[in-house]
Amino acid sequence: MPLEPARTVAELEELRELTGDAEGAQRVAWTATWEGAREWLRDKLAPTGAREEIDEAGNQWFSLAGGEGDPLLIGGHLDSVPNGGWLDGCLNVLAGVEVVRRIALEGTPAVPVRLVNWADEEGARFGRSLFGSSAAAGSMRDQEELRRLSDRDGIALPDALAVYGVDLDHAREARSQLDGAGAYLELHIEQGPVLESLGLPLGVVLGTFGVERSRLTWRGQAAHAGSTPMDQRRDALAGAAKLALALREIAAEVGGGAVCTSGGVVCRPGIVTSVVETAEQLLDQRHLDAAALARLAALAREAAERFAAEEKLELGWERIWSI
Repeated sequence: MPLEPARTVAELEELRELTGDAEGAQRVAWTATWEGAREWLRDKLAPTGAREEIDEAGNQWFSLAGGEGDPLLIGGHLDSVPNGGWLDGCLNVLAGVEVVRRIALEGTPAVPVRLVNWADEEGARFGRSLFGSSAAAGSMRDQEELRRLSDRDGIALPDALAVYGVDLDHAREARSQLDGAGAYLELHIEQGPVLESLGLPLGVVLGTFGVERSRLTWRGQAAHAGSTPMDQRRDALAGAAKLALALREIAAEVGGGAVCTSGGVVCRPGIVTSVVETAEQLLDQRHLDAAALARLAALAREAAERFAAEEKLELGWERIWSI
């Protein structure tokens, strides 16, 4: 029984119509739209006879019974960033759905086969990505940090999780889902531009980047813009802006595929007539080599401290994720 790629494309388009709008995908984890996508996935897999389970971290599993060998895991995630692309994340899940269909039609597989839809890979609502997969992989460490997270409406992460039957105190028990797994496969669109630059239609990922994510808080002094000479301003945004531009040079200096991204800057008081008093900046850094990643983080911090001195600012630095 051959695979039907056209069916997967049609289902990707169906999911886009169901959970997106003119701006893109809106499947932010721990929202009604995301839950609707999980229900849609459940309906798609029902004909295969795969058994569904939601684990302690909210990950959605569909299992086909097989022989006594180590289970084969196929995975991805349906959640998106706001206005996300129509393929990012969901491509791997729906490609996996088609594989599960084929295996189910062929009879009992040689090993158990399990499709996983990880819960909250993107971290769009609470700023903490890889929630479900880190719980399953055993790398979810600081739960006190997670308890302190809240969304833009002030809703705490534990309260949002409870709506979907997830207890943060037990989330790490999802680790049992990976016991005895033989292999994990994930088709992903994210490396498309890299493959295109290499002239390749498909590639195998041989390693996983380490990640350092930080929150920087620049503090200056609010002042009426019209009454404060330019050379006397303590503009918190100036420090954040300098760092955002310097990240390009830092990544180039370290090399080896280094990634440095300033993914957001929130300014306060945020009114047109005031110099920025506080700027909160998010920093994402990635590298395949642990030593190079550590150097990326050190260079960014060194640059930030230099810019804070130049602009007469106070600087706070908080690590929000490290793997």
